[in-house]
Amino acid sequence: MATTNTRKRSTAKKAETTAPTPEEVVQEQPAQPIVPKEVDPNQYVTVRNGFRGKLIYRSSRTGEKFVWGAFGDEQEMELRELRNAKNTSKKFFESNWFMFDEPWIVDYLGVRQYYRNAVPIDRFDDLFKMKAADLKRVLKEMSDGQKRSVAYRAKELIRDNEIDSLSVIHAIEEALNIELIER
Repeated sequence: MATTNTRKRSTAKKAETTAPTPEEVVQEQPAQPIVPKEVDPNQYVTVRNGFRGKLIYRSSRTGEKFVWGAFGDEQEMELRELRNAKNTSKKFFESNWFMFDEPWIVDYLGVRQYYRNAVPIDRFDDLFKMKAADLKRVLKEMSDGQKRSVAYRAKELIRDNEIDSLSVIHAIEEALNIELIER
């Protein structure tokens, strides 16, 4: 029998007065060697939705259905299930749709190459506070999945008048090769 798991977590963050640097936003974690004997494959870890919208993953092993309703929502998944997902649904990792708060998980799963330039969920809106040149450099290094999330979020923030810097808007448009506002 398939079950649906849903749990939400707020991603609200206090406004900061200074523009963050790329190093502050893209927090490259040093690789820590993981010894498989130290990790229980049956343990549950938190997986956050890195997709702007509803994300659904169905286990090919158990048939269980995992549903995240919105960006940043959480699900608890077994490491064994994540290893299975890596083998059957690699796009969830390549596009950074599965996000992890604990960096050892990406090392354990062997997917560090997909998360090298990923922006953590709780730092995502900090992108739009960066200087235009820094923002452009960070965006060019992101996965296609995160680039789409940036474009979607930028449109929301422009609509809500939370991004009003033309230099930031232009940097996003140029880096992602999209049009955010009509000219």
